[in-house]
Amino acid sequence: MARPLSLDWRKDQQLPRELVDLRNHLDQLPLPMRDQLIPLCDRAGHFARLQSRLVRIAQDAVDQLQLDIKYLLFDLEATRRERDELREHLQAMDGEFETEE
Repeated sequence: MARPLSLDWRKDQQLPRELVDLRNHLDQLPLPMRDQLIPLCDRAGHFARLQSRLVRIAQDAVDQLQLDIKYLLFDLEATRRERDELREHLQAMDGEFETEE
């Protein structure tokens, strides 16, 4: 008798539909063929989940990097504004100092 599809295969949204369909077809095969092919399909499912997880991790890293860049650009602009204000202030003080002499 065919072994029913495991729950993690039925509910796993990370697996491509084609892989789930393949697993369904494999469950209909005779036992000797099924025993040889299902472990390979399970392994492919494991790698598909791993790939999905790695893509999610990479996307999270890219998102965090983009946010960090925005903060750095904001900080850079604020530092430039502060530098320019200080430069103007020093030039004004230097101008006052020259007029006193």
